[in-house]
Amino acid sequence: MRRPMKRLLYWTPRALCILFAAFISLFALDVFNEGYGRWEMILALLAHLVPTAIILVVLAACWRWEWIGGVLFTVLGAAYAVIAWPKFGWGACLLISGPLVLIGVLFLVNWRYRAELRAEP
Repeated sequence: MRRPMKRLLYWTPRALCILFAAFISLFALDVFNEGYGRWEMILALLAHLVPTAIILVVLAACWRWEWIGGVLFTVLGAAYAVIAWPKFGWGACLLISGPLVLIGVLFLVNWRYRAELRAEP
């Protein structure tokens, strides 16, 4: 495998995960329009940022052990699809579960080719 392809395969799931965490964090901004007091707003913001924290904790764990990210991101995507399908429909499931499953698959591919990716050119 050529060096640019190795870098792409190594960094793509990590970068997508960071971008997805930023995307999920945008949904927490709706607490500012709810008319809460200062402390209620802080608590609501922290509650809305729990999914982002979970994603970042999983990313920290799978930065080194890719198989953990492959399994956990795929499970998170499937779990969200099962939970959200009846309430939100396929659009929301695809918007949230799709990137999670894609990131999980990319981490599994990364894990599969780990020896080649970590080898010196």
